[in-house]
Amino acid sequence: MKRSQTLITLALVSIVALTGCKTKVKRVAVDETIDLSGRWNDTDSQLVSKEMIADIATRPWIEEYTSKNGKKPVVIVGTIRNLSSEHIETETFTKDLERELINNGRVTFVANKVERGELREERKEQQTWSREETQKRIAAETGADYMLQGGIKTIIDQEGKESVKFYQVNMEMVHLETNEKVWMGDKKIKKYVKKRSAKW
Repeated sequence: MKRSQTLITLALVSIVALTGCKTKVKRVAVDETIDLSGRWNDTDSQLVSKEMIADIATRPWIEEYTSKNGKKPVVIVGTIRNLSSEHIETETFTKDLERELINNGRVTFVANKVERGELREERKEQQTWSREETQKRIAAETGADYMLQGGIKTIIDQEGKESVKFYQVNMEMVHLETNEKVWMGDKKIKKYVKKRSAKW
């Protein structure tokens, strides 16, 4: 009798434990700030890219180039290096930068190195397989005047369950022919993280 009661009790405890560990999902707005771990996240990426591009667009290098050449400068986003102590999806950040550059409208924007490879392959195939009047010319690309490059660094100060995470994003706009830097900017983010004690 005691054995069967013990088995029933264990079964009930297991059921309660399993139902208590169900995954709960709630849809949230994509622009809502949610910071679970304190690490670099989507909010940081969007915030930094918007502020960086807004700063780029207000500096005199664009007007200087436009007045001298009679057209908007052509920009390409180069490598954004992850120099931090954690994994950061730099491709997402690069896309955020590209989106803000395009939507800003003050510069002309061209495809990056990876995208160009696919586009060039398509143009080559068109020379063989597409009707002549629809073929796109080879070697007719718009060359970039400037490249936006940068990196993300972190400094972490930790003691026990508390830590302070400091992120610094440095960006530079460089002329492709002369290597002249026409703009430099940085954005800093600081987060205080306190881990909770596990509750059983």
